[in-house]
Amino acid sequence: MQPESRRLKLERWLHARREAWRAAFVKGPVTSFAFEFVSFGVKQAWACLFGGLMLALLVGSFLFYPANAPLARYDFLTLAALAIQAAMLATRLETWEEARVIFAFHVVGTIMEIFKTGAGSWIYPEESLLRIAGVPLFSGFMYAAVGSYLARVWRIFEFRFERFPPLWLQALLATGVYVNFFTHHYMPDMRLGLFAFSLVIYAPCFVHFRPDRHERFMPLALGLLLVALFIWFAENLGTFARAWVYPSQDKGWHPVSLDKLGSWYLLMIISFVLVAALHRRVGRKEGQGV
Repeated sequence: MQPESRRLKLERWLHARREAWRAAFVKGPVTSFAFEFVSFGVKQAWACLFGGLMLALLVGSFLFYPANAPLARYDFLTLAALAIQAAMLATRLETWEEARVIFAFHVVGTIMEIFKTGAGSWIYPEESLLRIAGVPLFSGFMYAAVGSYLARVWRIFEFRFERFPPLWLQALLATGVYVNFFTHHYMPDMRLGLFAFSLVIYAPCFVHFRPDRHERFMPLALGLLLVALFIWFAENLGTFARAWVYPSQDKGWHPVSLDKLGSWYLLMIISFVLVAALHRRVGRKEGQGV
């Protein structure tokens, strides 16, 4: 049986199990709400598969990786991330078109990492062989995890948008965000203006999604902020595991500043626009829109 057929068979089996559990446990509005809430959580966890596995590797290797291992911990993380990515493609849990978008975000993130570490924004305290300009290659997979999540959650929750901004306008915002990550070291920081710009174009937009049988909706800007919040939580775990550290954490760990929440919100926009471009291209092939 081909990998695509295995995935479809698994999805049909999961749908059948969910319907069986619904019939067995949902008896009224309270249990219906509880079932939908659990279904939402399960789908989110499934969408976070790549990011969740990467986070588990960061924390697990910090706690248990042998200090005298011949393979550096950072190199182990890079090889493990490659293996996860290859497995997701082989089993069709991720499409090749999604992988190309994720790879683009990987490259975008790695370039920014090289610049930011050179500017002293954060450091990688451990040695490794698989690195570029002092940046271990596993770091790009942290950005790829964000792209993977957005690509998967879009498909799993059957996203539909109301008053979706023109893609060229979103691309203009994403370009401004990316450029500002570099230029604010030498010029005035434009992030407040970028926040305002994002609200102007995203505040009127609502995303419709399907956690269970019924379609729900929320403001797109709120959805992006909530995802950025969970990435900020994940970053706290990553710095606790010393996958990377900020200069203020070099002498001892403490929670990451809430200022970074705004940075992750802006970075989310770059990933969101890349995934939106993917879905527009796929939609055109299938005769549909975003």
